[in-house]
Amino acid sequence: MTFNTLAKTLAFSAVLAAVPGLAAAQNYPTRPISIIVPAPPGGGIDMIARVVGEKLSQSLGQPVIVDNRPGASNNLGTALLANAKPDGYTIGIVGGSHNINKYLFKNLGWDPQKSFEPIIYTHEIPLVFSVYPKIPPKTLPELVDWMKAHPDDAKVATSGRGSAQEMAAEMFRMVSGAPMLLIPYKGSSAAHPDLLAGRTVLYIDTLSAMQEQVKAGNVRAVAVSTANRTKALPDVPTAQEQGLKGYDANTNGGFLAPAGTPKEIIAKLNTEINAVLKQPAVRAKLEAAGIEVQGGTPQEYAAVIQSDLDKWGKVVKEAKIEAE
Repeated sequence: MTFNTLAKTLAFSAVLAAVPGLAAAQNYPTRPISIIVPAPPGGGIDMIARVVGEKLSQSLGQPVIVDNRPGASNNLGTALLANAKPDGYTIGIVGGSHNINKYLFKNLGWDPQKSFEPIIYTHEIPLVFSVYPKIPPKTLPELVDWMKAHPDDAKVATSGRGSAQEMAAEMFRMVSGAPMLLIPYKGSSAAHPDLLAGRTVLYIDTLSAMQEQVKAGNVRAVAVSTANRTKALPDVPTAQEQGLKGYDANTNGGFLAPAGTPKEIIAKLNTEINAVLKQPAVRAKLEAAGIEVQGGTPQEYAAVIQSDLDKWGKVVKEAKIEAE
């Protein structure tokens, strides 16, 4: 080794030593990575974690392990992520409740912004206004009129207190002025039988949960909740198209790391996951499940989190929603 080569090597080593995050990122990862999913297996964020994790293990050359930690309205797994070592070997994926729970629980032990580093915005899942098909309304304005004429029958299912489905229903009430009796269930699977039997007349549930019921004719889709129509149900107009100005609701989320994770590691994970989300087979699998694939920079995901906090904080306050 020449003197000049040795000098350059020593200088580079000095730079790495002076910048711990850069040094860590040079060889990252050198061991398995865990993805904490604060929900049970089988749901939307669990599916995304498994699809992305499988591809990441191939591109990064290390096993990527999905670690389901459900409980306490998704707060249990999220707290574990917040308190994990910020070294890039424990990351997590969160869903719609992440930015809602701040306003529902007084002692979370974590903050949706201060406790985490955004890695990438992965998904949006539109919500579908699903109506019991034996009542007359075929459009959203007709549904509002029917509910005003039949307030005692305007029973609306939700997926429990503080859920994205309840937030969407409360926003609908605020924007439309329609009377409704919200009936909380423990998730979609518990709520569907009563909607199909007519014991409730409306459920604003995720596209991934409702699209098969809609296609089978078991429920009538009168609107989707997002600002734009969804590819999965292109003939169903949005709530905004039908006069509910400003109505825009979905359940969304992405990957996070514990606060303090080196930015170089965040950047590497962002690059790798963006590449995974662009793979046609990955997009096709997720879109078939009603998941609209996103992507982008950590800063863009941070902006989504801030927007959601502003939006749902207003709904929680105005509707006076409290967790059970």
